[in-house]
Amino acid sequence: MGERFDVVIIGAGLAGIGMACHLAREHPGKRVALIERRQRLGGTWDLFKFPGIRSDSDVFSFGYAFRPWQSPTMMADGESIRQYIQDAAREYSVEEKIHCGLRVQRAEWSSADGAWTLHALHEATGELQVFEARYLVSCTGYYDYDAGYQPSFPGQEHFTGTIVHPQHWPSDLNYAGKNVVVVGSGATAVTIVPAMTDKAAHVTMLQRSPSYIISLPGVDPISKLLGHVLPKAVVHRMSRRVMIGIQRGLYIACRRWPKGMRRLLVAQMRQYAGKGMDMRHFTPAYMPWDERVCVVPDADLFKAIKAGKVSMATDRIDTFTPTGIRLASGQELPADIVVSATGLTIQVLGGMQVRVDGVLQPLRDRMLYKAVLVQDMPNFACVIGYANAPWTLKADLAAAYVCRLLTHMDTHGAVVATPRDLDGAAAEGNVLGQLTAGYVRRGDAVMPRQGRAYPWAVEHHYGRDRRMLVAGPIADRWLEIR
Repeated sequence: MGERFDVVIIGAGLAGIGMACHLAREHPGKRVALIERRQRLGGTWDLFKFPGIRSDSDVFSFGYAFRPWQSPTMMADGESIRQYIQDAAREYSVEEKIHCGLRVQRAEWSSADGAWTLHALHEATGELQVFEARYLVSCTGYYDYDAGYQPSFPGQEHFTGTIVHPQHWPSDLNYAGKNVVVVGSGATAVTIVPAMTDKAAHVTMLQRSPSYIISLPGVDPISKLLGHVLPKAVVHRMSRRVMIGIQRGLYIACRRWPKGMRRLLVAQMRQYAGKGMDMRHFTPAYMPWDERVCVVPDADLFKAIKAGKVSMATDRIDTFTPTGIRLASGQELPADIVVSATGLTIQVLGGMQVRVDGVLQPLRDRMLYKAVLVQDMPNFACVIGYANAPWTLKADLAAAYVCRLLTHMDTHGAVVATPRDLDGAAAEGNVLGQLTAGYVRRGDAVMPRQGRAYPWAVEHHYGRDRRMLVAGPIADRWLEIR
């Protein structure tokens, strides 16, 4: 039998540390453990090491609501984010609760014991460890840490240069004086391309289709000014509310008036790019927010293009050659290094198997209750962030809800809470909503299902979620509490 805890959190990244901090604030008496596969906390922000790694949204809404970001920098680099997570863990005495180097292979719920049993492998030694938990929270994100999505390019076996995926960036990769082709057009590509121009001879961004790109100032001038006259906490709250409102407003506008917003966003990109730019490189075939909108600081990508350090190519790959890539148009791109910024491989629960009283429970067959708890799984929460806003906004709300649920259960002497679908509410599609990006389509086979209506519909709406998770009632007819 393993050591028993009140709550076990799987994952010590942004969401897992946030959950642990909320529990430390609201339930300081509970025994909490975090199980982390990597050797230190940070999750995504410890894994990714590619040039320019940074947040893809403003730090005011990206950071925790309970811990203001202490810099006017609008978009933070990866190491600053990892340090921010670590500082939060230390402030709330979470660090000593983390068990590193462990991969949870399976979780088994026993109704007789009223607890989860977790079987974890210490990957460095091969030792098996067992944990028991009254309540289990998965904060593993939704991608596979072992392998990014790597398509097989035609003719790549003939290429004599180096092909790398951003998820597994070699620490010794020397791109100084080299010709680099970055394949992709998403958030990773628009980050890497300008960052590599400091050393590379030339960088080409090769995209099959363009993305919408907006620019944020590198430093928020209003917050910087207000910081001289108002307390930092006040400035943070104001900035956070403003940025959440702007993001939500942009998303709603894109959904309600897609053609008008398309014209507006393309016009803005034309302004960034300047005269003479071939706008087919910045005119997506889809409507705004059918896929995520990319964000860059101080229009750095466009500045690099205008400076002649970056070239754009919008075409399909015909074949790799020994010295580069030949496109369908016949154009050849010389390359010493090809960066395959082709996306993620979707994985849920970190690959862990879940059983309830011996019966396997694929997440693909379950809905999320209030976008947090898992249908028919006792005492189980699964944190999946927003698809249209910073991940942490949803993680904060989910943590607040779990704390409220635990308080309710303690107050009423309850030991088990299980969401039940009483109305046959399952609908088509998964919890990532209306996005049509490739990783969303590829992940449909494993992601939880979407529901037709409350409390099973996952709306990706911060305002409604806040009312539901922070202010709404805990007890209802769908949540079996005993």
